[in-house]
Amino acid sequence: MRPITKNEIFDALNTLGLKKGDVVMVHASLSKIGYVCGGAQTVIEALIETVGKEGTIMMPTQSWKNLDPETGVHWDVDKEYWQIIRDNWPAYDKQITPTNTMGAVAEMFRLWLGTIRSDHPARSVAAWGKEAEYLVSNHDLSNIFGDDSPIGKLYQLDAKVLLIGVGYDKNTSLHLADVRAEYQSKHNCIEHSAVMENGKRVWKDYETLFVDGEDFEQIGEAFEKENDVNKELLGNAQLRLMNQRSLVDFAVDWIEKNRE
Repeated sequence: MRPITKNEIFDALNTLGLKKGDVVMVHASLSKIGYVCGGAQTVIEALIETVGKEGTIMMPTQSWKNLDPETGVHWDVDKEYWQIIRDNWPAYDKQITPTNTMGAVAEMFRLWLGTIRSDHPARSVAAWGKEAEYLVSNHDLSNIFGDDSPIGKLYQLDAKVLLIGVGYDKNTSLHLADVRAEYQSKHNCIEHSAVMENGKRVWKDYETLFVDGEDFEQIGEAFEKENDVNKELLGNAQLRLMNQRSLVDFAVDWIEKNRE
């Protein structure tokens, strides 16, 4: 339980290969690191000091409970009460809507001075730095993880992905491969979220690709056998830093070969 300091986090990130000017998508579990002196604030400060003002940090700030109960996100509510949720769930407000199970780092990051958040009511991201506005702008309801989404824009910027104490099941960039790959079971679905339209709350339906991430850990394991992934230990957490383009390109090929 020896406290982890900001200097130790900063040193680990530099050893890992994260540097000034980098664009990086961060997925972090604070608890997996151990006792961090200053908690989420310390992690964010270390990240910002590492990439600098010329760099950019993005994190997932999803509020996926703003989806229809039939998707399973409200498992603790009996079906007979689902309509109450549809009629009363608060409309998404990117300034105040909290994240759902994104972790303490992402939850603090969405409120960080200079951070801006995308408009998607269930699958938002937040970004800080030089490319932040470009990344979060025009996050279309139906294009959650595609080429013009924040994840697709990371690919265009040749970004990096940093995993802090989490696995590939949390690696959102793999959903871009989901969009690009062709496989037999690929299909769209209709989702619903509470949004504001013309000053009024509405329960909005929209069509999007069905999100499938059950094989992401397998993809990550296969990727690491053939590609360079920089690793470093921080407290009790494994850090992984990788090139997003390499990951996505590999995953497209893997999905097309292995999914039915």
